[in-house]
Amino acid sequence: MPKITIMPHPELCPQGAVLDAPKGQNICRILLDNHIDLEHACELSCACTTCHVVVREGFSSLEAADDNEEDMLDKAWGLSSTSRLSCQAIVQDADLTVEIPKYTVNHASEKH
Repeated sequence: MPKITIMPHPELCPQGAVLDAPKGQNICRILLDNHIDLEHACELSCACTTCHVVVREGFSSLEAADDNEEDMLDKAWGLSSTSRLSCQAIVQDADLTVEIPKYTVNHASEKH
């Protein structure tokens, strides 16, 4: 089974973590199932950017983001070339290393 290495995040995962990552599951659900409370304001429906992550290793193993995800990512804080919405990034066969950005932008609650 693939693994996801979560880089340390001061609030959500201070020590970092290595998680089992069932193939076919999205990154956000894996984090939530392992008590890493990543914000997901739209309930995993690709309608916000609060579950934005940066995939530091294994990015090429993920299927390409669709146009809707790309449009949403344009609004994310700290966008990088390996950014994904974790609710849309489906684990394949490769291990991943994921960074949770320091900030998120919640367009609904922050009136952007």
